[in-house]
Amino acid sequence: MCRPRDEELPSGIVAVHGRACVTSWTARWVRLALCFAIPVGLAATAATASAHGVAGQRFFPTTFAVDDPFMNDEFSVLLHSIEMNGEAGGPRVRTTSLDMGYSKRIFPGFGLQLDEQYLWLRTAGNGTARGFGNLAATLKYQFLTSGAHETILSVGVSDELGGTGSARVGAESFSTISPTLFFGKGLGDLPLGYLRPLAITGVVGPSFPTQGTTEGVKNPTTLTWAFTVQYSLMYLQSAVKDIGLGAPFNRLVALVELPLQTCLNADCGGRTTWTVNPGIAWIGKYMELGAAAEISVNTQAGADIGVFVLLHLFIDDLFPGGVGRPIFP
Repeated sequence: MCRPRDEELPSGIVAVHGRACVTSWTARWVRLALCFAIPVGLAATAATASAHGVAGQRFFPTTFAVDDPFMNDEFSVLLHSIEMNGEAGGPRVRTTSLDMGYSKRIFPGFGLQLDEQYLWLRTAGNGTARGFGNLAATLKYQFLTSGAHETILSVGVSDELGGTGSARVGAESFSTISPTLFFGKGLGDLPLGYLRPLAITGVVGPSFPTQGTTEGVKNPTTLTWAFTVQYSLMYLQSAVKDIGLGAPFNRLVALVELPLQTCLNADCGGRTTWTVNPGIAWIGKYMELGAAAEISVNTQAGADIGVFVLLHLFIDDLFPGGVGRPIFP
């Protein structure tokens, strides 16, 4: 979940923005994740796409820094690495975070999502601070699914529960409430030829702190407006033209994320923090594997190129008759 304010922490460490933050010095973590994920993913390969995140012939993959437009039973582990600029010209902070998320449908289309992360923040000469971030809970309702128009619309409200994480890694003592609109739209219903595999997804919504100031510093209200542009080779093969792609290329989705966050307070002048995240996802029947770079557009977003690695399990497809069903089907 977003940390909307840089907060001074012990040993000169600053709070980290974004739902998961990691750095290049943890390349060994990335290698370990890939060593685990790739064999398991290849074992889960299937000839047809699952019903998870589907509208008509369109499959919407889970992405990295932009939340999904759909509500399903799923479990994700996200590793992310980047070096952040220090506050007020201080030393840069290398951070590591492992983000875990679980979504559970209560009714068809309506459910609860829980997100937690464990962070390591390392500043040269000041050691490493570590601990859990605040737990985030989201209620989401997928109110529209149009197969003919390859469209999914959802609304939700998130609460980053203040005081549930460690102040050593920037977890706030107050909560942040975020009502959000989620959307996904494929272009397959338009006469665009080889552009029909394109799709866009995104989220738009404000975030309101439940406490006005902390130690004399105003806690900002922010606006998140984040988008992805995707090109599905799966869709190209199955719905446009079979160009003879073999495994694993026939199950890939190339994408670019544009996550932006704008401060709405008068004293911050509408400052926007954003990155450009090019990546790729491989889709199996029971799981998804993904990797992306994170390119900082301004200094508030980061000091180098970051990396994401994603392992995502489709619980509703793995256990359709058990824990993958809605509690009240």
